[in-house]
Amino acid sequence: MVGAVALGAAAAAFLIPWEYAYVPDEASVLNPTPASTDQAFDLWGRRISRAEADELRKTAEGRETISPARGAAPTDEETLRLGRRAFHAETFGNEVFLTDILGVMSGPLRFGGVARALLDLGGKGTTNLRVRLSKSARVGGVDFRAGDWVDTGLDVPAGAHAPLGVKVEYSFGRLRMGITCAACHSTVDPATKRVIQGAPNADLNLGLMLALGTNTAAFFPHVELPDPAAQAPAGGQTVIASDGSTVALPDAGAFEDMVDALFLKWPPGNFDSMIDLVSAPTQLPTSFTRWNHPFAFSGPFAVGPFRGLSAQTNNVHALNSDALAHVGSSRALFDMDPEVYLAILLRNAASSRYRFDPASGRRPSEFFAEVDPTPGAPGVNEAVALPTHPRASQIAPDGLLASDPGLPVWREVNAMAAWQETIRPPKAPLPDDPEAAARGREAFEEAGCVQCHAGADLTNHRIIPAPEIGTEPARAGALKKTGRDFGPPVVYPFDTPVPVPSGSKVLSVPETADADQVTLAFAHGDSPGGYKVPSLVGLYWTAPYLHDGGVAAGRDAQTQLGLPGTILGGVAPDPVESLRALVDRDLRGRIVAANAAGGLDSAHITGGGHEYWVDAEAGFDRGAQDALIHYLLSYQPDAP
Repeated sequence: MVGAVALGAAAAAFLIPWEYAYVPDEASVLNPTPASTDQAFDLWGRRISRAEADELRKTAEGRETISPARGAAPTDEETLRLGRRAFHAETFGNEVFLTDILGVMSGPLRFGGVARALLDLGGKGTTNLRVRLSKSARVGGVDFRAGDWVDTGLDVPAGAHAPLGVKVEYSFGRLRMGITCAACHSTVDPATKRVIQGAPNADLNLGLMLALGTNTAAFFPHVELPDPAAQAPAGGQTVIASDGSTVALPDAGAFEDMVDALFLKWPPGNFDSMIDLVSAPTQLPTSFTRWNHPFAFSGPFAVGPFRGLSAQTNNVHALNSDALAHVGSSRALFDMDPEVYLAILLRNAASSRYRFDPASGRRPSEFFAEVDPTPGAPGVNEAVALPTHPRASQIAPDGLLASDPGLPVWREVNAMAAWQETIRPPKAPLPDDPEAAARGREAFEEAGCVQCHAGADLTNHRIIPAPEIGTEPARAGALKKTGRDFGPPVVYPFDTPVPVPSGSKVLSVPETADADQVTLAFAHGDSPGGYKVPSLVGLYWTAPYLHDGGVAAGRDAQTQLGLPGTILGGVAPDPVESLRALVDRDLRGRIVAANAAGGLDSAHITGGGHEYWVDAEAGFDRGAQDALIHYLLSYQPDAP
């Protein structure tokens, strides 16, 4: 009888699904969410205050204007609560791709090792969860041994039962791990172990964790590889292509090794969010977004709700975390037949459910249709396809809208954008020195920084051509191929249910961005692409600097130079010395040399460019330089 009860309990435990993601209470946050906001709606990037909304409600036409059916996104307290929770806990189902297909927890890094590391913390929290590897493996030409410690860079707030931004799910006997916005775009304060919402996690080791997966080849569009067709050995695996022909596949083991080796070159704190077959990881960006539009380093997200922030948030879940979503775009983006592309992604899937056997004689698309957990949506993430899919547009470079079934289209995406717009960076832990700040502002103006970093936002919100700014250009051209089939931006009305009913109408998104700026942002045609002028709000919390994160220095700026002397060596970049390196040509030159000596140029990381100096050669003494640094690191915009 006891055995039967135990067996029944075990069966029940096997069948009962559960999930967990840490959502900090406001007391556990260094920069808590404001108690209220004066904004009631966002209408295609225009803020509508509560007073204006009250006036609009007095007429039928006004009420229609602020309707979700017309593109109005609410920003009330309920929405902000939803957005905050989604930011910390919503994955849109990416745990299926990461765990079951890419196998991020099936290689040397395992759930057991992560759980042991969390238990060893004893609730104290950390800015870098160190985990022992559970098995030995040779990955990308590097030997990893069971028992070795690895630095994941995952942050664990005090009292949390999982890393910040990691969602753990259990169902039918299988654990899965997904990633939320907070993993990359929030961090833990080293001193208090409280959460800093919106600050980038500067040492999150995404390249390492991806490389340790058993099927990292499923993420190959994010790295730079030779033509896969040229790597197909005679007598190797083949697949039936879309036209019925038989196409040779690259050798699975060699292809995996090449992909792994490139991911291992990504420095912590960097991620390549583009799918252009170029390995150009960029620094994880800030989510202090209220001052920072247009969004992304090259500024392509400039239209739609919240001045493009919803499009940027959507991109993370619709474009960056599910390579299966791009099957329909594989010809335009990768010059690759869709069946070949799908076969490469699935033939070594971690879960046997999703593992495609090229020897089966079936087309990969037929196989995937039978196991697809989200039928009707491209890929495995929870997303809906626009009628324009797979055409690119300013609102969605892959024509997908990340949306949770059971909620209206983009409800969580818009809620996250609404909440992110309330985030303020914490006050920098620097001494109050109004005189130094005033002198620093004078140097800022005298050096001409205000020509681009203008106004209260410390940005003119413009995109500058890559050759003019002079920084590493690879990222600026990442979206160029979208110009092959680029359409007008449309979305479903924000009251449309998910799954989207057949025949649902669509809304045209106002194209408010300047056409020349759009061309620069997407590098269309002959454009070299460009980089947007970032806001300098919250600069203390965002070191290292530039889009490639290459301008890094430790407190000992004589020896702790570049990424090799800081993050790659376990040393946190110092905001003061890193910012000094941004404006001091001598220190910058040594940092660029250190990055090159560390082999980072192969990942398109240099720390070079943006040669606007506030140093002795430009006529500024050390005192003026110190004052400028103090001004920028301590700057706080007026409350919105």
